[in-house]
Amino acid sequence: MVSNNAQDEQSYANMAPLTAPDGRPWYSYDIVAVDPQTHARAGVLHTPHGDVPTPIFMPVGTKATVKGILPPQLTQIGAKIILANTYHCAMRPGAELIQEMGGLHEFMQWHGPILTDSGGFQVFSHADNVKLTKDGVTFRAVDYDGSYVTWTPEQNMAIAQKLGADIVMQLDQCAGYPASRAFVERAVELSGSWARRCWQAHTRHDQALFGIVQGGMHMDLRLRSLHYLLDAGDFPGYGIGGYSVGEDHQTMFRTLEPLVADYMPKDKPRYLMGVGNPTTLVRGVACGIDMFDCVLPTRTARMGSAFSSEGRLNLKNARFVHDHGPLDAACTCPVCQGGYTRAYIHHLVRQKEMVGSILLSLHNLYYLLDLMRRARQAIIDGTYGSFVRDWMDLPAAKDW
Repeated sequence: MVSNNAQDEQSYANMAPLTAPDGRPWYSYDIVAVDPQTHARAGVLHTPHGDVPTPIFMPVGTKATVKGILPPQLTQIGAKIILANTYHCAMRPGAELIQEMGGLHEFMQWHGPILTDSGGFQVFSHADNVKLTKDGVTFRAVDYDGSYVTWTPEQNMAIAQKLGADIVMQLDQCAGYPASRAFVERAVELSGSWARRCWQAHTRHDQALFGIVQGGMHMDLRLRSLHYLLDAGDFPGYGIGGYSVGEDHQTMFRTLEPLVADYMPKDKPRYLMGVGNPTTLVRGVACGIDMFDCVLPTRTARMGSAFSSEGRLNLKNARFVHDHGPLDAACTCPVCQGGYTRAYIHHLVRQKEMVGSILLSLHNLYYLLDLMRRARQAIIDGTYGSFVRDWMDLPAAKDW
C-alpha cells in the first residue's frame, strides 16, 4: 500500500517542471553590486511568486499571519517576502488543511514569496520535553495539547511541501548559548546528517530548500557544518542558525564575519536567522548577509516600543503624554505620515488598545524594510562602508 507521503512526493515530483514557464530555473540569485569597502552585496532572488531585492528584512508571520497586519498593508510598507513557522502551522491548523486550502499563499492571501523555517528552533525551545536521536526528534507540544510528536527529516520535508512556501529550511538542531562544545558538536553532526536526508526527501521543483549552518561560537564547527552542507547537495541558499540565542552581538560577530565573508558560497543567498535589531542588520550586511528575519519589530511593538532615528523609544513613558510630534520625524511610514501623534500612541499603549500595537508594528516593520532599501542603494552606489560608519555615529544605533 502506498503511503500518503509517498503519493505526495510523487505528485510533487510531477507537478512542476524543472524550470519555470519562461524557461528560467524556478530559483536563481543574481548579484548586481558588491561594495568595494565591505563584504556587502546587493542582489535579486528570483522565486515563483516574485523577485526579492537583497539585502532584505523578512517580516515574521509565525502562525500564518504577521500579527495585526493585513497583507495589503505589508505590500504598502514594502514587504517583499514574509515568513511562516512550520511547527506552529503543523500543529494548528495542520499541514493537510493548509494544503487542502491551496497552500500558504492562498490560505494567508499573501501572493508574494513566503519562507517557512524548519520549526527546529521552536521544537528545541521545548527543552526537557525533547528527545533527540539520529533518526529525528520527539517532543511534547506543551504549548498546544501536550501530545508527543515525532519528526524525522523526511516527515519535516513532507510538512514543508504541503505548506507550499517558496523557500523551506532543512530540519536542524539549534544549540543555544552558552552550551558545551560537546553539545554544539552533536548539533552539528545531527544537522549535517539531517541536511542530507532533507535534500534526498525534498521533491518539489518549484520550492527551494536551504541548508542551515550550525556550530555555535566555534569557528571550526561552523566550517565543519558548512562542509557537510556542501557535500549533501546543491542547496540554492544557506541559512545561518544558532546565533542570537543568548550571546551578545560582539561574540556573535567574531565568528559570523569570517564565516560569511571568507567561507560561504559567494553565488548563493545567505540568510541570518532570527536577528532583527537595526544595528545588527547594518553590520550583518557589511559581512555579506543577504536576508534577515525576526519577531523583534512586532513583538516589541506589542510591548509599546518603537525604533526611531533617536534610538529605541518606550511609548509607555510619561514624557510622551503631551507630545504632538510623530513617532519619528525622519520616517516616511504610513504611521509617521498619517497624523498619529506620540501622545495618541502613548494613550493607546497605556490603555492596551490593539490599534497601538498595530501602528507600532507597521512603523517598526517599515523602519527595517526602509533601512534595508537604503543599505541596498548604498551598496549599488559603492558607499556602504561610509553608510556603516555614519550609522554607528547616529542616535539610531542605540537600538537596545
